Amino acid sequence: SSTSIANYFLHYGWEGRRSWGVEVSVPDSVSCALEGPDQGKPLPVWTDAGVARANGKPFAKSEAGKEQFLLAPAGRFGPLFLATGNFYVIKNYNISDLYTLFIGHVADRINGGSAGFAAPWGKVGTMARSDIGVMQNALVAMGYDVGKPDGLPGFKPRRSIGDWQAKNGMAATCFPEPALKKVLK
Repeated sequence: SSTSIANYFLHYGWEGRRSWGVEVSVPDSVSCALEGPDQGKPLPVWTDAGVARANGKPFAKSEAGKEQFLLAPAGRFGPLFLATGNFYVIKNYNISDLYTLFIGHVADRINGGSAGFAAPWGKVGTMARSDIGVMQNALVAMGYDVGKPDGLPGFKPRRSIGDWQAKNGMAATCFPEPALKKVLK
């Protein structure tokens, strides 16, 4: 029941009167490799770097001093978000970034929020899980933290790819791409 889910969320730290997050536009000068719940920053740090809400509206005043986390589920090939701790409360229920994003977005739509994302989703489903696993193992061998090399493009593999790309003079896309398969093996 919804009461059980609400109690579950409260038990795991849900902050009332706070969103799960918002879609943002992120300038190229802000690396997508800053993604992750362990790299949160107060909202003014993000806005001073040029991060803005994708819909052009101001951020909620109540978020001004609170930590936000960059979320790039498709790297630079899709919408980007600033997530709050509430995103990770939902994610604790189901580990998938996309599931959590779906739940948050549906809740926004039910509450009269946006009809869709401002940025389009690019083609990101073209790699086999085994290919991503090979890339993860190559990154681990170079000292990157990809979490458990499982062939899934979670936030640690995404940001490791972005860090590796930047270190090697490439534009950081923060997502496994077929072209990287040839060099990360």
